[in-house]
Amino acid sequence: MIGAAGRTASGIEADVMSDILALETFLPYRLNRLAEAVSREFYAVYRKKYGLTRPEWRLLATLGQFGTMTATAVARHSAMHKTKVSRAVTALEKRRWLAREADDRDRRVEHLRLTKAGEEAYHAMVPMARDYEARLMARLSDRERELVASALQLLEVAVLKAEPATSLREA
Repeated sequence: MIGAAGRTASGIEADVMSDILALETFLPYRLNRLAEAVSREFYAVYRKKYGLTRPEWRLLATLGQFGTMTATAVARHSAMHKTKVSRAVTALEKRRWLAREADDRDRRVEHLRLTKAGEEAYHAMVPMARDYEARLMARLSDRERELVASALQLLEVAVLKAEPATSLREA
């Protein structure tokens, strides 16, 4: 099948030979669109019940998983800009879900941790997140789920050169 610019619909091979970039076959574009769609869909779940923004959810989830961290470590782990992390910190602090503690050695550094109320909210949201993921993955066959997990792992290793999660607390 020939597309609008004389490209075949079969994909990548034809695009490599062309001076036109077909976004529909460009991996970074496809990954970004998919991540945005999934994130928006899940956002509707926790926003409705808790009124959280996406950065607030990511901050809550990161601290819920890893415990006390600096804003820099949260930003690195969650791929959020430092201003989004800062706004999320302020918002969760206003809810009394987060507390800041200055570092003893460097007063410019703050350690962020969930309060008891924040931990309770996090633990209440974990089943919602797991349920959403299960519903999302149920749209695929067992084999497709295996292929997605394998492909994501290969890309993560190739692109991120993943560091151990435990080192996140150090930053």
